[in-house]
Amino acid sequence: MELVAGVDVATAGVRALVTDAAGRERARAHRPIPAPSSPRPGWWEQSAQAWWPAVAEALAEVTDRLGGERQAVTAVSVCATSGTVVALDREGEPVAPALAYADQRAVSQSAVAQDAAAARWAKLGLGIQPSFGLPKWGWLCAQPGVAAATARLAHASDVVVCRLVGTLPPTDWSHALKSGYDPGREEWATEALDALGIAPELLPDVAPPTRPAGRVTGDAALATGLPEGCLVRLGMTDSCAAQLAAGAGTPGQFVSVLGSTLVLKGTAEEPVCDPDGAVYSHRHPNGWWLPGGASSTGAGALTAGFPRRALAALDERAARRGPARSVVYALPGRGERFPFVAPDAEGFVLGQPRDEVDRYRAVLEGVAFVERLGYERLARLGATVTPPLAVTGGGSASPVWNRIRATTLGMALDAKPSATTALGACMLAAAGTLHPDLATATAAMAVTGERSEPVEREREALAHSYARFLDALAARGWITPQGVS
Repeated sequence: MELVAGVDVATAGVRALVTDAAGRERARAHRPIPAPSSPRPGWWEQSAQAWWPAVAEALAEVTDRLGGERQAVTAVSVCATSGTVVALDREGEPVAPALAYADQRAVSQSAVAQDAAAARWAKLGLGIQPSFGLPKWGWLCAQPGVAAATARLAHASDVVVCRLVGTLPPTDWSHALKSGYDPGREEWATEALDALGIAPELLPDVAPPTRPAGRVTGDAALATGLPEGCLVRLGMTDSCAAQLAAGAGTPGQFVSVLGSTLVLKGTAEEPVCDPDGAVYSHRHPNGWWLPGGASSTGAGALTAGFPRRALAALDERAARRGPARSVVYALPGRGERFPFVAPDAEGFVLGQPRDEVDRYRAVLEGVAFVERLGYERLARLGATVTPPLAVTGGGSASPVWNRIRATTLGMALDAKPSATTALGACMLAAAGTLHPDLATATAAMAVTGERSEPVEREREALAHSYARFLDALAARGWITPQGVS
């Protein structure tokens, strides 16, 4: 039986997974990595040297668990956080700390990049933000000590792939989307790169996800336990991989990933172009497009608002209580990026919560309201969402939250908390290896879900609260009175 391996390089840890052609787990492992540090306000740096040792150890653990079956691993793929970038020397070694996805230092560079290629970004429906890789590459190239030592600008996934194949590899067009690559024309946005002073020779070649990047070297095989010569296929960003794991891999299928933040992702025949840049579209290797957006709200609002509380107990009490009296925009920090763009946005509470349970329930509902507003924006931009909706991420493990979301959205949800980025990476490794293409791999390997239906007795109360929520957003100037444009 042939197997595939997937690697997820996340912000705080690395996950490795091995599955068969049906997506059945054979072994998995996790290794922590040092979290990003903030040497200055808005700066978030991470040691890129920590990625490969953690990946090697996690893969070594899973291959050790496989025993003799490790030789059946025919391909591996690596996925990582979108927007995390680094500068490498000719040996593939980092020459400076990586700039994590949340880093906001490149504000001026993002404005330069946006203006230099405004027509291109408008056609792609992309608005360049400081968190994107492109302005951060521009910032790195403006640092004399870094620029002099840099031979290649890269993403987190590229660093790991380099270690696996023993040479500076091509990157995939998913990780490269926020770094200035135009997946429609299949070219770098040279007008923006030139404006930022990024030399063309520092850019990696770009290929579609699932394309072979090379084979596992002898040294990498010794470090990981993978078979020498095992194929390395290019991956995608973490949210795209999680989308695949949930089965949203053909046009009309969408998934909500409710982790610390809320990400809506789907598949469409054509790119979804948003003049505000709140929605952007990755490209599927089968020729489709993957529109979506990421809110700053999500389960992180529970961590911030209810520290050291037993959330499962609050879930039970919130389920018995029913719809909240108050309405909450559950934004832990400042600034929103989807379903509307408002750098000055801050969370708010309408009405006085009766008690902690009412406040907790209002946060659950508030995230659901953002989710509904996101799908309404996608619909206005031309996207088609076919029920049931897949939901994944840690928040989808809460049955009461899923029922609130189903009622708010007016459609059934299939909860798939085990649809992980690592499983999506396995699908990318399997495409062209165990399956003819990525669409076939997704259909064969995606996890099944637990259905949540709308609660009819709560529909009217939640609809009323949602209307109050929209009115409050409009009163602050963040959306139009009719909703998002």
